[in-house]
Amino acid sequence: MTSSTSSATEPAEREEIARRLLDSSEALSFDPNTEVDWETPLDTDYHGASPEWSTLYGTAYWNEMTEDQKRELTRQEAASVASTGIWFEMILQQMILRDFYAKDPTDPAFQWALTEIADECRHSIMFARGAAKLRAPAYRPTRIVVELGRAFKTLAFGEAAYAAILVAEEVLDVMQRDWMRDERVVPFVRTVNNIHVVEESRHMKFAREETKERLEGASWVRRQINGVVVAIASYCIVGSMVNKKVYANAGLDTKRAVREAKANEQHKSMLRSSCAGLMEFLDSAGLLTKASTWFYKRANLI
Repeated sequence: MTSSTSSATEPAEREEIARRLLDSSEALSFDPNTEVDWETPLDTDYHGASPEWSTLYGTAYWNEMTEDQKRELTRQEAASVASTGIWFEMILQQMILRDFYAKDPTDPAFQWALTEIADECRHSIMFARGAAKLRAPAYRPTRIVVELGRAFKTLAFGEAAYAAILVAEEVLDVMQRDWMRDERVVPFVRTVNNIHVVEESRHMKFAREETKERLEGASWVRRQINGVVVAIASYCIVGSMVNKKVYANAGLDTKRAVREAKANEQHKSMLRSSCAGLMEFLDSAGLLTKASTWFYKRANLI
């Protein structure tokens, strides 16, 4: 337990953080309906994502592909990532609503939670329109992952919920920061990524603070259990980002593409580097446990 002095100051600090996030949201938020160029037809001379982030980049198959195939693959992969983002943002919104149900609406943290949900609604619509403009179908996680997500959004609470939110947002953040600066990427996707990166930086700040607060005084057993819960959620999220159907939709041999993607050390290295800061945070919070490490290794996050 913390001292009485610490306990007295923490609510004030939390309130100040929430107020700063609300002020930031008021000063720097975007309307995708007007900020993104939805009208200009898709220019297929551009990629949908930085080629280096493709699951096949650096493989023998990639070297055999035509430039048109490479661009089409990155567009399908970007659409798949967007679809996965929509799926998890819907989980996120339900967890936050449940967490703040019947709490004090005058609390800045309550108001920030609703602001974050509003952001996520706009992001989901933006991702949906973006995927459609990339001429991609509705990519969805496997049935078992969908059902696990259903259970997670219903049962997860406290640090497990907020740390899982952080995982999804951190992985996307690093990836999209590369895409939004890459002039090889189609302009409207770069705009979408810029909007998401700017607004998600506030969400990540909130998720980190909530995770640390919920873990205050938590027992070793609780940290062990929630460490595994977060790791399993991370495994499902990362494993669902690129649907294997993207390969067929890019005109590739699905079996060969899946086989080479699974063995692609270059892509695994990109994922690990993107999660270095996240893993450091989870470790400092006591959530990077021996049991959880197995799942992070399987997801190529460490």
